[in-house]
Amino acid sequence: MKKISFITVLLFLFTSTHVFSQRVEMGIFGGTSYYIGDINPKKHFELLKPAFGGLVRFNINPRLTIKINGYYGNVAGDDAITKFNEKRNLHFKTHILEFGTQLEINFLPYVTGHDDHYFAPYIFGGISAFGFNPKALYENNWVELQPLGTEGQGTIAYYDRKPYSLNSIAIPFGLGFKYSLSKSICFGAEWGLRKTNTDYIDDVSTTYVDPSIITAEKSEIAAALADRSLTQPGDPPNTGLQRGNSKSKDWYSFAGAFFTFKISRKKKGDCPTYRNYKKYKDYYVD
Repeated sequence: MKKISFITVLLFLFTSTHVFSQRVEMGIFGGTSYYIGDINPKKHFELLKPAFGGLVRFNINPRLTIKINGYYGNVAGDDAITKFNEKRNLHFKTHILEFGTQLEINFLPYVTGHDDHYFAPYIFGGISAFGFNPKALYENNWVELQPLGTEGQGTIAYYDRKPYSLNSIAIPFGLGFKYSLSKSICFGAEWGLRKTNTDYIDDVSTTYVDPSIITAEKSEIAAALADRSLTQPGDPPNTGLQRGNSKSKDWYSFAGAFFTFKISRKKKGDCPTYRNYKKYKDYYVD
């Protein structure tokens, strides 16, 4: 259902752009995604996964553009690879399904198809909504972690820890470069970070809980995935010790290249659109 919803929204974005056809470009994105959080606190471009999506741009003027995007990617983390806390021995993977809008600010005037203003570096910022669903490998099966309450969520003993939502808000920002290949085609590349409002993309945030409580109120699988520490015989239990850093929210990133295609402008007889065209006729060309 999530994939169907993703495709449906993209089709809606693409088919509805005829209303603003004079200054609209639509296109495709392909690249990679990764995450920054409790399991990977600082290594950018670690455990890269493929990402793709679609975008629609409405060019306000040669300096400002509004972009609407729908991106799908995957992110992952593994203590054994990042080695930030190797003994903790946690890992996860999840999809990221994002819908967002950003304002792009070009450092130089840019218009697809213009002879003089055919390239520009830019920065962008905006807001996005996204969904995720962390999983971990257990006995050769990828198990969804949120229903397990690995940090005591949903148990009586840890009543103050509520199950986290699998949907959240993010603040995307980044930089890019766009280049006009022809009168109607733009090629570009961008790198964007997303500061999220959740600390559970990786299912890690607070402290270890009592394994006997997790086993009794949830399951043995939940207890096994809650604490995978590499311990020695005689080591004390981890109950109450730090499992993650709840003061720092998770991040994720999309980086890649895109092609956008300029939608043909309406003919000169169309009143409001043509008046806008005359205003920017030095920039918006066929």
